[in-house]
Amino acid sequence: MRRAEADPRIEARRKEPVPTETDPVIEALVQDIIGKVADKWTMLILEALHEHGTLRFTQLGKAIGRISQKMLTQTVRQMEQDGLVRRTVHPVIPPHVDYALTPLGESLGAAFCGVWIWAETHHAEIKRAREAFSSRECRRPVQA
Repeated sequence: MRRAEADPRIEARRKEPVPTETDPVIEALVQDIIGKVADKWTMLILEALHEHGTLRFTQLGKAIGRISQKMLTQTVRQMEQDGLVRRTVHPVIPPHVDYALTPLGESLGAAFCGVWIWAETHHAEIKRAREAFSSRECRRPVQA
C-alpha cells in the first residue's frame, strides 16, 4: 500500500488526553463504520483506488481479483453511500462508469495505512505467535 499523508486534525487529536466519557452518537457511528470498512472487500477496494486512482467497474474488479460482480456492486454502493467513493456515469453507449476515492475515502486510506505499517512491523512476531499456537493445539488431547 502506498504511504498516505497523515491528517493533521487526527494527529492533533491523538496527542489530547483520552476523554473520560464517550458520546453515544459517536460510539454508534464508529461501530457502524468499523462494521462496514473492516470487511476485506471494502479494504481491497480502498487499496485499489488508492493505488490506481480512478478505475472503471471492470478494472476495479480485476485489480481486486476473485470478487463477484454482485459483491463488488454492493460494496462500492455502500462506500458511495458513506461518502468514501465517487461514482461517475458517463452518458455514452455503452455506459461508462468510473469510481474514485473522495477526500473522505483518501483519509480512511491514510488511517488504514497505519494498520498496514503495524502489520508489516510486527509480521515476524505474529507469525511466531501463530506457529506457537498451532503447535500447542496439535499436542492438545481431544476432549469429548
